[in-house]
Amino acid sequence: MQTLNILDNPTSSFHAFNALKNSADAYSKNNSSLLEQLQTTLELDKLLDIFAMEAARYINFCGLYFKNQTVSKTLRGSRKAKQERQFELKLNDEFIGTLSYGINSPISMNHYKDLQRIHQVILYPLKNALQYHQAMQLAMHDSLTGLGNRRYFDEQLKRAMHNANRHHAQVGLVLGDLNKFKAINDTYGHSTGDQVLKQFANILRSCIRDSDSVFRFGGDEFAIIVENASEYALDIIQSRIDNALKTNMLLAKYQVSCSLGTTFMNRADNVQSLFERADQALYRQKINITKRLSIV
Repeated sequence: MQTLNILDNPTSSFHAFNALKNSADAYSKNNSSLLEQLQTTLELDKLLDIFAMEAARYINFCGLYFKNQTVSKTLRGSRKAKQERQFELKLNDEFIGTLSYGINSPISMNHYKDLQRIHQVILYPLKNALQYHQAMQLAMHDSLTGLGNRRYFDEQLKRAMHNANRHHAQVGLVLGDLNKFKAINDTYGHSTGDQVLKQFANILRSCIRDSDSVFRFGGDEFAIIVENASEYALDIIQSRIDNALKTNMLLAKYQVSCSLGTTFMNRADNVQSLFERADQALYRQKINITKRLSIV
């Protein structure tokens, strides 16, 4: 008679189902850890930094970029690559934006799946950060012209001066307002006045570099922060504005002119002293223009 020996080893835990379960548990743990980190900030730059550290576990990339209709962000230190691989991010069929990786070699199928997984993790934190960014943009910008407002100006001037001191660079400040703007409002109405302000805001945008910033304080008061300014930067901007006022059909029609006060930061300046010096220069120019007009 043959004896059938059955080997029973209760200590052996390997099983295909267990292997799959362990893998799923690891993914779930990684996802939870990443989500916790992403939920620590509402700033898009920091969110991209956190996400990039996780993505770097799966692919070697030299650039990471996020973009949608209103926002464009680049990971700090991004460099040009041979090609870009773009992923569209959607949350419940709502388009969130595109995430692009600068890569020098193809992405394997396994790593492609890893990226898709962590893209799902970033969706809700990213949407929250975008809503926060939009709210901050509204809070920091003038609703009529789309320029930065006084609150944003104060923050940007402080930042620009700090960076200038660190890097031994030069910051220029331009303050300006429209001459006899009240007369335009009183004669032609506030609707015409608003159109004049919008056109003037567009002129200021066109007369500065991408690295400069322009603001509206309210009424007809404007400011420009010129970073890494050259010796002649403020004179160039002033000349451009003067020429643009003459060639703009709407502003020429209402004979719009402006007064500008300009100054450069010195090492002894704080935000208040720099602003006051530009404001005094503006006041002097307005007095001179008033005298010339009264003589005419």
